[in-house]
Amino acid sequence: MYDLTPRQIDILKNIVKEYIDTAQPIGSETLEKKFDLGVSPATIRNEMAEMVRLGYLSKPHSSSGRTPTSKAIKFYINELMKEKEMSVAEEVEAKEKIWDLREKREGFLRAATKNLAQKTHSLAVALTDEGDIFYSGYSNILEMPEFYDIDITKNLLNILDDISYFDKIMRRLENECSVFLEDDFDEEILKPYGFVFSRFETHGNHIGTIGVIGPCRMQYDLVIPVVRYFGNLVHEVADW
Repeated sequence: MYDLTPRQIDILKNIVKEYIDTAQPIGSETLEKKFDLGVSPATIRNEMAEMVRLGYLSKPHSSSGRTPTSKAIKFYINELMKEKEMSVAEEVEAKEKIWDLREKREGFLRAATKNLAQKTHSLAVALTDEGDIFYSGYSNILEMPEFYDIDITKNLLNILDDISYFDKIMRRLENECSVFLEDDFDEEILKPYGFVFSRFETHGNHIGTIGVIGPCRMQYDLVIPVVRYFGNLVHEVADW
């Protein structure tokens, strides 16, 4: 049960979308000029202050704007976002790239993660129940402003070296495609990142996950349906 008014929801939706596009804190003047919200900047400021109190927005230091919290992003994903489904042509192309490798676990998952990284412009990861782990798209994260911070990038590389973090995510997957953000983790090292993963089971009864890692600010409307499709694709095609 969410505790927002319709006007607050409208404002929050635009804040989240603008933040995902720009990676910058959003101010009331920007919202008033860019979106037809039908209220004054002063009213927007008041509503934003209330959403800070409710835990949907935060105020970064040295900025007059606000950024959405993980609570706000989850609300946007679950209640407001419209997914951008892959086209039939894109689905066929993805399947063709891995079809000939369907009996070769390593080659199959390497091709699948490479294709997923290209589709989502993120860092793609695949993990099996036998401890195999595959990555692709390292260079994609270097184009994201959040990873200009060397500590954020260094910690992510440390995470990639420790399979125990992915084991925890694998055990928590419940839905066809799950999103994990800051509030979902006790470990501080995981909090700056967003994880979108799908569980799969192959014809040979091997269980695993495939998904992407990025900042909490991701194009979830594109990423979620693509990750979901790749999870289903591994289940459908992998013959190992």
